[in-house]
Amino acid sequence: MFRGIHVLNLDAKGRLAIPTKYREVLQHERDGQVVITIAIDNRCLWLYALSRWEVLERQLLSLPAIDQQTRRLQRMLIGHASECQMDGQGRVLLPSPLRKYANLDRAVALVGLGGKFEIWDAQSWDIRRNVWVEETSLADSQGSSALSTLSI
Repeated sequence: MFRGIHVLNLDAKGRLAIPTKYREVLQHERDGQVVITIAIDNRCLWLYALSRWEVLERQLLSLPAIDQQTRRLQRMLIGHASECQMDGQGRVLLPSPLRKYANLDRAVALVGLGGKFEIWDAQSWDIRRNVWVEETSLADSQGSSALSTLSI
């Protein structure tokens, strides 16, 4: 389970050091293989352990290819997916096209979302988080049947 926000720096080669407490989890998942792809709702990246990604990929590929939205989603997620290997120091090289897409240069926010991480430019994360805080209230969630079952 990935959780929390970790502000980290990419090194000069574009490598991201995975926080120590998650390195062992990822290392046991197919010897540190992860998949990184673009997020479909924000200018950030999604990082999955390979085994979790394979489940999502199978689901995406099982959808009817005749549907335009399905093809678009497959192009975005699978087409941009890069299989990456965590090195012995727990670093993952973020591919250049993906770094460019998410505007990742130096400071990044690694946001744990349970089964995956989001990788944000740290400044963009701060801005988006503040907007979401201003837009969101518990009263807003009352209309959502899925959220109404939560007791926060």
